[in-house]
Amino acid sequence: MNLPTAQAPTLAKTSDGRDFPVRRVFCVGRNYAAHAREMGRDPDREPPFYFAKWAETVVPSGSKVTYPPKTANYHYEAELVVAIGVGGRNISTESALEHVWGYATGLDMTRRDLQLEARGQGRPWSTGKNFEQSAPLGLIHPVSEVGHLAKGPIELTVNGETKQKGDLEELIWPVEDVIANRSTLYTLQPGDLIFTGTPAGVGPVVPGDVVKVTIEGLSDTVITIVPPEA
Repeated sequence: MNLPTAQAPTLAKTSDGRDFPVRRVFCVGRNYAAHAREMGRDPDREPPFYFAKWAETVVPSGSKVTYPPKTANYHYEAELVVAIGVGGRNISTESALEHVWGYATGLDMTRRDLQLEARGQGRPWSTGKNFEQSAPLGLIHPVSEVGHLAKGPIELTVNGETKQKGDLEELIWPVEDVIANRSTLYTLQPGDLIFTGTPAGVGPVVPGDVVKVTIEGLSDTVITIVPPEA
C-alpha cells in the first residue's frame, strides 16, 4: 500500500501579495473583561489560558464557510491576530514585539453548545473550537506597514448590523504579554498565529449570514455562512 500524500502547508495571504506559511494556531481565552463576564467568568487578570486549532482551520477572507455538523449554536468571535516571524522561548515582555511579523483580523468560529457542554463536564474544548474552517483570516499586514497595534476599534457586523464593538486597548493581556507568557510554555516558531481574544457581544449565525470583522488599519475579514453539507 502506498503511503498517504501529505497535505500541503496552509498558506495565508499577506497584504503585499506573499504567502505566509502557517505553522500552528494558538488562541487566548477570555482576554476582554466584558466577554469574560458574558461567559460567566471573573475577568480579573489571572494568568492567560490558551486553546489551539489546526493550521488547516485557517481559511481566507471571502470564503464561504459551511455551517458545521453537530451544533445548533454556531458563534462568531472577532479577534486581532498576531503572526509570529521570529521564534523563541522565555521571551521577555520588553522584547516580545520584536518577534511579531505582522497583524491581521480574524474570526474564532465556535460550536458554542459543544464548547459549553465540554466545559461543564470539565473536558477539553476541542470539539467546540477546533474544526474545519473555524479560523477565517484576513490579509496579514507586516509590522513595517502598520506598526504595532495597541489600541484602536475592533468591530464585527452580521449582515451590516454591529454585534461586537470594542478597542484593542481593552485587552486584559496585550500582545507583548501574551507572547512572553506563551513562550514560557512553548517555543514559539515562525509561522505561528496567535488569536488574542474577542470583545463582548458574541452570538449565533445561520446560513446566509455575512460576517465582517474590522480593525482600524487592517484589511477586513468577511465570510458568508452557507448551509451544512448533505
